[in-house]
Amino acid sequence: HIQDPASQRLTWNKPPKSVLVIKKIRDASLLQPFKKLCVYLTEENNMIVYVEKKVLEDPAIANDENFGPVKKKFCTFREDYDDISNQIDFIICLGGDGTLLYASSLFQGSVPPVMAFHLGSLGFLTPFNFENFQSEVTQVIEGNAALVLRSRLKVKVVKEHREKTTVQNGIEENGVVSANLEKEAGKQVMQYQVLNEVVVDRGPSSYLSNVDVFLNGHLITTVQGDGVIVSTPTGSTAYAAAAGASMIHPNVPAIMITPICPHSLSFRPIVVPAGVELKIMLSPDARNTAWVSFDGRKRQEICHGDSISITTSCYPLPSICFRDPVSDWFESLAECLHWNVRKKQNNFTVEEEE
Repeated sequence: HIQDPASQRLTWNKPPKSVLVIKKIRDASLLQPFKKLCVYLTEENNMIVYVEKKVLEDPAIANDENFGPVKKKFCTFREDYDDISNQIDFIICLGGDGTLLYASSLFQGSVPPVMAFHLGSLGFLTPFNFENFQSEVTQVIEGNAALVLRSRLKVKVVKEHREKTTVQNGIEENGVVSANLEKEAGKQVMQYQVLNEVVVDRGPSSYLSNVDVFLNGHLITTVQGDGVIVSTPTGSTAYAAAAGASMIHPNVPAIMITPICPHSLSFRPIVVPAGVELKIMLSPDARNTAWVSFDGRKRQEICHGDSISITTSCYPLPSICFRDPVSDWFESLAECLHWNVRKKQNNFTVEEEE
């Protein structure tokens, strides 16, 4: 049985009590919407509001005496320090697409439903307008909303143990001043949950990137160019679209592999089934290292012997729809990317037809 995407609905086992409000930092235009939303949630809905500590450090919020009583009710947290993953019922984002990506990064396991208001620059992933936020939020609290489950990528980076020795006076054989590095015991393993894409690129090097791509253990190709993008369907309308890939609806279970400026006329973007395991490594004869980033964050260098394993995560991001998954997606294509917009061809007049 193939499920109709429009049939996915948000339902609560019990009424939601806690909400995480994420606001784009350093954006003065969001201060008033943020204050209005927080007052509405705390005073009219008696909800527990979680806010990131650095948001409240903004002088415009910290020095607002009228907002003080509301601010005292907040629960605060700090990224990378406090784990709030089991305390949040749903999330409200105020900003652009980057705000939603940031919300995704805060939850490395299960993600609560996310309601995203379009208060940023692009707004492809943020379908709600803020004008009628009271009625929209009330509908979500009552469970009257459609959902789209945006698949994420589970990424594991394994870095080999390296030992770097220096010659006398800290000068290597090539004459470059070197730093003494501490010895690492065993391999270093890092894991990430990625909503848009994993990008492997050549970094500052002037040489082509030269990386091998494996699918379920089999070498499928070597990428020679500026790099490669491994994206979800949600990420297909981001960097992958700019690199010439097809745009895929988020309900389609797939992983996209898109080369960045490949030095080959026949290297076309491909789509592989969700659930396969991809592995990316530097080719043995690569002239230089590569660099990897995850939704544009946590950028780091990849050397010979390191590996990046990518597969579909079992923790998708439930995104609350404005209308339904299909209508929202095509409206975003039209509004944000102006997909297939052109001047219409004139019809024939009666004389011309005759």
